[in-house]
Amino acid sequence: MTSERRQMVRYLFLRLLPAWRQLDAEDQRAQKAQFVSAVKQFHGKLLLRPYSLMGTRGDCDAMLWQVAEDVDTLQAVETAIFSTKLGGYLTTPYSYLGVTKRSIYDFPTLPDGEDRTVISPSDSRYLFVYPFIKKREWYGLPFEQRQEAMNQHVRIGRKYPSIRINTTYSFGLDDQEFIVAFEGDDPGAFVDLVMELRETEASAYTERDVPVFTCVQMSLWEVLDTLGGAAASREVDTRPTEGDGFTAVARVSDLPAGASKRVYLDTEAVALFNVGGTYFAVSDRCTHGRASLSEGRVVDSGACILECPWHRGRFELETGRPAGGPPNAPLKTYRVKVAGDQILVG
Repeated sequence: MTSERRQMVRYLFLRLLPAWRQLDAEDQRAQKAQFVSAVKQFHGKLLLRPYSLMGTRGDCDAMLWQVAEDVDTLQAVETAIFSTKLGGYLTTPYSYLGVTKRSIYDFPTLPDGEDRTVISPSDSRYLFVYPFIKKREWYGLPFEQRQEAMNQHVRIGRKYPSIRINTTYSFGLDDQEFIVAFEGDDPGAFVDLVMELRETEASAYTERDVPVFTCVQMSLWEVLDTLGGAAASREVDTRPTEGDGFTAVARVSDLPAGASKRVYLDTEAVALFNVGGTYFAVSDRCTHGRASLSEGRVVDSGACILECPWHRGRFELETGRPAGGPPNAPLKTYRVKVAGDQILVG
């Protein structure tokens, strides 16, 4: 069995039935508020980013990009969504499930230590998603030939630094082999990238890479309003907090002294540590090589120094400041408190 702490990734595409738009305006507003509340309860349990596809696709209207530690959480989210009144007017035209995994290929031209087992979304405006299947003949090629073909892919990709790729593995879980999701702010740059990639050797072994979805990132309220109907009332407190800016992310029993855990705070992954009974929370993504810091270790409990698992970069857990090694940018830090048997982050 693998020792990697992988993540389960789900791209849930939703389509609204036209009958919903004929409902009374107040009913529409109430249903949007109920939908937001249903999603809100999971903000401390998974990373969830909402996107609109209004104007970019004719067969789906919205997409929820979800990243969790297990399939059970993804199932619970969908059950909650379709238990709402608005859920009764939604269908699922597409749904893709995958898992993060280290590539079998070695990519020396990638940023040192970039961790493909952790999904860390950027703030890019667009997400371009499509399922991907390679021809069986590809796997009959010598590994060295496949490696060189993939190196060519990477060299081209590095020419477009504004476009960032997230690849998840589906074979054995879903119908496709991979799900590919590119983040970027310029649709034109993405088109230039994929057009250039079509001329590579590896592209000749593509079996299927459609349908393609152009998703526009926005808040959940904004996504719901793009569906039409009455504008949502934002008077409802939609913050996933306990009233003072904190969110419950784990139980005390989940994090004994000396342990670490990756948790989620709305749309961000957070590394949570228990150092001798004192809790610390920092961004889970190393600022040097994007490694998952929840897999790191505290090398100096007195000074609370965290060591990155990839290149031994060090950070002060209390301040997030670099304390040695390659990193030169600080980590984002979060407040932590304990209430009963709950650990809360804010």
